[in-house]
Parts: sequence; C-alpha cells; structure tokens
Amino acid sequence: MNSIGKDILFEDNHILIYNKQPSQIVQGDKTGDIPLSDLLKAFIKERDHKPGNVFLGVVHRIDRPVSGAVIFAKTSKALTRLNEMIKTGSIRKTYWAVVKNLPSEENGHLIHYLKKNEEKNKSFASDKEVAGSRKAELTYCLIGRSQNYFLLEVNLLTGRHHQIRCQLSKIGCPIKGDLKYGFDRSNPDGSIHLHARKIVFSHPVSKEVIEVVARPPDDKLWSSFLIQVNNKTEEPL
Repeated sequence: MNSIGKDILFEDNHILIYNKQPSQIVQGDKTGDIPLSDLLKAFIKERDHKPGNVFLGVVHRIDRPVSGAVIFAKTSKALTRLNEMIKTGSIRKTYWAVVKNLPSEENGHLIHYLKKNEEKNKSFASDKEVAGSRKAELTYCLIGRSQNYFLLEVNLLTGRHHQIRCQLSKIGCPIKGDLKYGFDRSNPDGSIHLHARKIVFSHPVSKEVIEVVARPPDDKLWSSFLIQVNNKTEEPL
C-alpha cells in the first residue's frame, strides 16, 4: 500500500493530522503538482476500500518548503468547526525555526504589521500600521545551539501569510535556506528549516484535547537539534 500513510500522526472518524515533508504541497497550485490532499484521499480510498469519493477538507496550509503538522477534516461537520477554530485562534501552533543569527534577546514577543505583495508572493513587515497591513504577533524562545545555527521555538498568536519567515527576517534572523526572506543560500532540496512542531486544540466533535507533535525531517542539522532538545528535557518528544 502507498507509503504516504507512515506520516499520519493522528486519525479518527473526523480528523486526520499529517506530518508534511518539505517537497509536498497541501493544496493544488499553479505548479500542477499533485497536492497532499489528493494523495491522502487516494490512500484512504484504497486502505478503507471505499467505493465512492473520499471527503477530505483542507483546514489550513503551510508553505511548500516548510515541514510539519497539518490538519485535515474527514467530515463536513469537522471542517466547519475547525475553520471557525482557525478564525478564532483556538488552535495553538508551535514551530521550530533554525536561524543563523542569534536574536538580540533569547526570549521575545514580536509585533509587526504585515502587508502581502500578491505579485511577489511575499509579505513585508513594518513596525507601525500601514494601509492594507494586518497585525502579526508571535513569541519565541531560544531552545538550541549548534556551531553555526540557533534553534528557536515559535508560538504563533496570529496567522498571517509567511508570518514567521517575515517577522524573523525583520529582526535580522532569516530562516536557514529561505532566500525569499534574506538567507544567503538555499538548501539543496529546496526546503527551509521551518517546521510545524506541535498542534494543540479541542477536538471539533468529542471536545477531547488533542496534542500532536511532529518529528522534523531527517537531516543532520534537525537530528542534532532534536537530540539536544530531548537531552535537555529528558523526555521523548
């Protein structure tokens, strides 16, 4: 059976949470590449021997070069409720970001005003509100160091286009591999070192608290940081 199933982090009758790899797209785009949503529908159809179409709603997206946890809805009821939870900010998302430069403060609370340029598919951050901008807010803390890089844990308080990439770049800490936001070279596989590490929310139907942690991609830098964080906390992550 299709190996795509190995990256499913959580699944029940209403939701599916998947650990997206950097090369995958969540939803169809102008590239014409097959999106993750379609690949998962095909996998579920084959695995469960479903005769008809499989319903799988996209709740939120993460950028193609980014990895990590993504929520899909398996029922229309779940999709409606999860969409509302996204709007109200009741789904808590924690990211890991690898940066070359150490922030001026090891713990920070960033507030900027982001304006998206559709033509360039890029957001620009200002310290003050400008016409057409939206408030963007996050907190971060330093949780790891290597010889050349630093690992930041980022908690999103708002959900804006390229928010983490843009805000970290604004404070002089572009993410490793992110040419669009000021890093000096790309990663060989086209990824950037930004990973949707953890999602916490109340299940849209059962109301049970769901907490899912996604393992970073298999590369030497991510692996070294994972070992460092695990050793520091002395518990499996």
